[in-house]
This record gives sequence, structure tokens and C-alpha cells, in this order.
Amino acid sequence: MTTLHGFLFQVYPYVCFAVFLIGSLIRFEQNQYSWKSDSSQMLRSGLLKWGSNLFHYSILFLFFGHMVGLFTPHSVYGIFMSASTKQLLAVSAGGVAGALCFVGLSMLLYRRVFDPRIRYTSHTTDIAVLVVLWVQLTLGLLTLPQSLRHADGSAMLILADWAQRIVTLRPVDSSAIAALHWSFQVHIVLGVTIFLLFPFSRLVHVWSGFAAIAFLWRPHQVVRSRRLNVPPGQNLPGQASGVPSPTVGGAIDNPSASR
Repeated sequence: MTTLHGFLFQVYPYVCFAVFLIGSLIRFEQNQYSWKSDSSQMLRSGLLKWGSNLFHYSILFLFFGHMVGLFTPHSVYGIFMSASTKQLLAVSAGGVAGALCFVGLSMLLYRRVFDPRIRYTSHTTDIAVLVVLWVQLTLGLLTLPQSLRHADGSAMLILADWAQRIVTLRPVDSSAIAALHWSFQVHIVLGVTIFLLFPFSRLVHVWSGFAAIAFLWRPHQVVRSRRLNVPPGQNLPGQASGVPSPTVGGAIDNPSASR
């Protein structure tokens, strides 16, 4: 194990996650007007519909698939599934989702770079983030053949043990990661780097996407419609049934006004 491996797999992930959390909080507090996805649909839809749907649905599947695959202890799924079976399932499902995501992301990147109208209104970080995601996805697809070469699930167990130790603040054996194929190593480093770039790009809108789940448990809103052709202030609940309201009127409703 080299000093570089020790830094990349023991220290660097914590640096990225710290910047990810603190940077997101600072940006939300200091610059909320930039907290958006900056959609370019109004400029030109074109490839956006297919590219966006393919990318977003498949990237969500890959994200939660990585969460379950990396952070589920072997003792939990080992009761009904072997490590080799789990790896084969991950390669199959991840390969299909990865291929769809690659197609969708390639559409979005092509549109962002080669459409003059979209390119003119794009920030440098917009293109940079798409390029980083495209490279990361490509590396992920490159790891599939390497995963099949370790049909016993050994590589998957090493990666899962590393990830679980990182999130539980336990000592990490970076030499085990260093022994894996280079594609796994670069995939890990670039993956945590995305968390480092997160607060400084449009990726912050992902927070809002997950926060929107809270709407499922939000109390229902009561919406009252105003009757048409009735002046504002006259559409009161009591008048809906033809009963005059004492809060509205002039001399007739207010006896003191006729004196």
C-alpha cells in the first residue's frame, strides 16, 4: 500500500463528505436563488425528453442499488442469498440500468455541448458535471467484466466492507482496495469526488428532489374557489346559500348607518 492509496481511500472520502454536507448547508443559507436545476426545456426540447427520463430513472435505480449493495451487511442477505448470487444480480440489473443511463446521459451531454442555444446559456460547471458523470458511468460499466471475473463475490465483499467502514468511522484497510483492478479504484475516487463537487453545481437540486417526498405526508390543503362575476369581498360563505352576511353591506345591513 502506498501513501497515495492511504490518502485516497482513508482520508479523501471524509474530506469529500464534509464539503458535501457543510457546503450544501452554506449554499442553501447564503445563495438560495441558485438552488435550482436550470432547466433548458424552454430553449429547445429535442433530446431532452428521452435523455432526461432515461437518465433520471436509471440513475435513481443505480443510486439506490449501490446503497443497498454496499451498505447491507453480508450477515443480513447471506441468510437467503450467497455473495456470488448477489454479485450476479447486481451485475445483471446494474448493467441494464447502466446502459440505459449511458444512453440518456449521452443525449443530455450531446445536447448541452453541440446545440448552440443550449451551449450559450450553459455554465462551465453544467458541462463539467455532465462530463464527470459520463466518465463515472463509463467506469462503472467497465467494472462489470471485472466483477464477472470474480464470480465468488470477493471483489464485491471488499468494496462493501470498505464502504461500511467509511460510514461507521472504523479503520479502513486501503491495501485491500489497492489490490483490486484499477477501474474499481478510479470509480471509487471519482464517485466520492462527485460529492465534493456537489455543493458547487446544479446537483444541489437533488436535495430538493428527496425533500419532496415529505409532500406525501403533508396535510391536505383546503382550497376555496371564488364564484365568478362576484366582486372580491362579496363571495363570503354565508352568501353561498343566499343568506346575507352581517359583515358585508351598507345602510340595510348596519342599522346605525340609517340614523
